[in-house]
Amino acid sequence: MKENCSLMILVAGPYRSGTGDDLQLIAANVKAMTDTALEIYRMGHLPVLGEWFALPLIEAAGSKQMGDAIFNEIFHPVAVQLIDHCDAVLRIGGPSAGADEMVKTGVQKGKIIFHHKSEIPVVKKVIAPSTN
Repeated sequence: MKENCSLMILVAGPYRSGTGDDLQLIAANVKAMTDTALEIYRMGHLPVLGEWFALPLIEAAGSKQMGDAIFNEIFHPVAVQLIDHCDAVLRIGGPSAGADEMVKTGVQKGKIIFHHKSEIPVVKKVIAPSTN
């Protein structure tokens, strides 16, 4: 592992898994990943989510619904490609074939795999501004 260096870390967690495509449950999954990304950022690292890249592309490509051909063409392939640019993968949340695929791909590509935030070294602590 890079000592005292900022890492680019892909946060991999459930997106649709266990939601029945309920938009509120999907939003909660994205919030959990985004909240984790913020914590990682405040530890001095650069977090990324595949969703941040894939979802705008899916919309621009004209997807009509989750799981359609356009969605499937872009959603997981973008995250897999993103791993090439990351130093590590953090797996969070519950069951998810897609998140498990990101971990497997990370292992195959020689990336650092974290299973809990506590495993990630703090490079620098970024203090959150007060929200008075």
